[in-house]
Amino acid sequence: MRDLDGFCRSIIDAVAPFAVAVKPQSAFFEVRGAEGVRTFESVCDYAREAGLLVIADTKRGDISTTAEAYAEAVLRHADAATVNAYMGGDSVAPYLEKCREGAGIFVLVKTSNPGGRDIQDARLADGRRVWELVAEHVDRWGGEVVGSRGLSSVGAVMGATYPQEVAEARELLPRTPLLLLGVGAQGATVADCAGAFSGARAGGLVSVSRAVIFADDPAAEAKRFAREVWDVSAAA
Repeated sequence: MRDLDGFCRSIIDAVAPFAVAVKPQSAFFEVRGAEGVRTFESVCDYAREAGLLVIADTKRGDISTTAEAYAEAVLRHADAATVNAYMGGDSVAPYLEKCREGAGIFVLVKTSNPGGRDIQDARLADGRRVWELVAEHVDRWGGEVVGSRGLSSVGAVMGATYPQEVAEARELLPRTPLLLLGVGAQGATVADCAGAFSGARAGGLVSVSRAVIFADDPAAEAKRFAREVWDVSAAA
């Protein structure tokens, strides 16, 4: 377990000069049992001490009482968390309370995996896709927690593997930070994220995981991706 903790800390040290946040995936810690959970918390704390925001990649979603417990547990050591809104508004409400206290969430809207199309691209009676309906809810929930810079504490998870949908989401969600997944190992590029920055340079957060973590030189890769993101956002 010390090797896991040490490995994660070494990645944090490598990317800290170039990144604004890290996104630890809780499943890879939880699979190691109670000690893995403690390591997850330790790694989150270390990243925050390094000046990075921590987005806990947990994708939790459950009824209100259970969601309250999830929100409390997940956001104890993280600044934000990924949330699954499939069970509706009452499952998101406890996280909104945390947003009012200074936390943030990113709701799954259009995910990067190919299988996401099975449900997210299904057409409603009015012709909209399911993910567009979820985006509508995200916009409404986020309206309750908009900061002084005009951005909401409620963000949306968007797959950069679908650049057209990223641009469409920016139109639907003008005040919503977009957490852009799929760059690197899943085949998306930083250029595919360009639509997220239209009219809102700080509105896109590009996540690169395996391409940096398993690189021969993680710091060099993080620096390269950071430069690409700034170039793309500046040109948008």
